[in-house]
Amino acid sequence: MGKVSSQHYLIKAEGLTRNYQIGGRVVTALDDVSLLIGPGDYVAIIGPSGSGKTTLMKILGCLDRPSNGRYWLDGIDVSGLAPDRMADIRNRVVGFLFQSFLLLPQSTALENVEMPLAYAGVKASERRRRAREALARFGLAERETHRPARLSGGEQQRVALARAVINNPRLVLADEPTGALDEESAGEVTRLFAELNHSGVTILVATHDMAVARCAKRMLRFRDGRLEGDRRVRPSRARRNKLVCSLTAVVNGEAQA
Repeated sequence: MGKVSSQHYLIKAEGLTRNYQIGGRVVTALDDVSLLIGPGDYVAIIGPSGSGKTTLMKILGCLDRPSNGRYWLDGIDVSGLAPDRMADIRNRVVGFLFQSFLLLPQSTALENVEMPLAYAGVKASERRRRAREALARFGLAERETHRPARLSGGEQQRVALARAVINNPRLVLADEPTGALDEESAGEVTRLFAELNHSGVTILVATHDMAVARCAKRMLRFRDGRLEGDRRVRPSRARRNKLVCSLTAVVNGEAQA
């Protein structure tokens, strides 16, 4: 388990287990996982397919509940909360990023980014202002009226990232965020993760891509639903990887601007 004070954490999990009933048998997707993650950390979750990465991310993002165990998010025990209370915490504390982007195809980039603010009850004029600022932050000011079909894969993922952080979440959960991207677009996404983390946002990335994982400060390795390894990236290596991630984006993207 990571060395994080129990008095100062964003995520605290004790004995998380998730079982599914499939075809008359019980399948354990997550098996007795405990961990602590402090605010401002940048964690890569690695392991083969079926190792429990996505199951863990769903539970940490309050999209699913564990069969056993307890989970505290931002100091709140969410394990037994009612669905509406979990949804409220999820919308305030967590931003999500997925491999498939999950953008509404008939909505513009601006409308997609506005969506979490609408759920939060923010007035339309304020939603529009904040969504435009978010798109501009990620280099998409000239794409705000485009629907997803008119955007490249990298642009769609940046729209999804703008949507993920529009509510200023403390935690961003990214499940295989570069899996559908080319190398150039993947480099841009990892650069944006580094910027968000530098601003204080806690980042958790589930990935098969070790180039993406090495940009993190800490790696959790899963196999067969169990947490098998938890190590910090050495400071010298972390600085080098941050430089490599930034240089990749500069060479592939910013140099063309």
